[in-house]
Amino acid sequence: MCCWALWWGPGVAVFAQQDAGEAQSLRIERAEDGLYLGASFDFTLPDLAEDALHKGIPMFFVMEAQVRRDRWYWSDRVVAEATRYLRLSYQPLTRRWRLSTSSVPFTNSGLGVVLGQNFDELDEALSAMRRVIRWRIGDADVLEPDAAHTVQLRFRLDMSQLPRPLQIGAVGRSDWNLLVFRSQRLPSRAQP
Repeated sequence: MCCWALWWGPGVAVFAQQDAGEAQSLRIERAEDGLYLGASFDFTLPDLAEDALHKGIPMFFVMEAQVRRDRWYWSDRVVAEATRYLRLSYQPLTRRWRLSTSSVPFTNSGLGVVLGQNFDELDEALSAMRRVIRWRIGDADVLEPDAAHTVQLRFRLDMSQLPRPLQIGAVGRSDWNLLVFRSQRLPSRAQP
């Protein structure tokens, strides 16, 4: 019985995470000054996360993009990667939602460059989180013209940023899972 659980366990966990949402579209734009990504997600916020938000506990999300060069002789080589951090919070006194976006992890010191937006409704804030428009994920010269590349995009709830009691309570519970993953191949631009 244990062997059966070990054999099928990882597959069941993957299916449980995939049900959390999906990336409906993924667009890659090659420009002279860089490689840009655009995407739209379709996910629902876990009920426990939404409940914690209404109680004033901020939720943290991480969006990660990687460009990998395909290699037949070894594992694929990462040629570019970018990370975007998001913090969604509810302000009970003003009854407004705040979405903060940064290129570095959030800290309690308050230092760093952060873009903040305010919303009247949770749906408006989630709609802003579900869209990525022209995000620069790498330099223009990272793509080799004679090689195929794969772009991987991952959006997840960052459990490590939650308060410690919530982290302990969330261990092993699928009610906190939010993971959206999408992969797209970029063909080589070599002329035959």
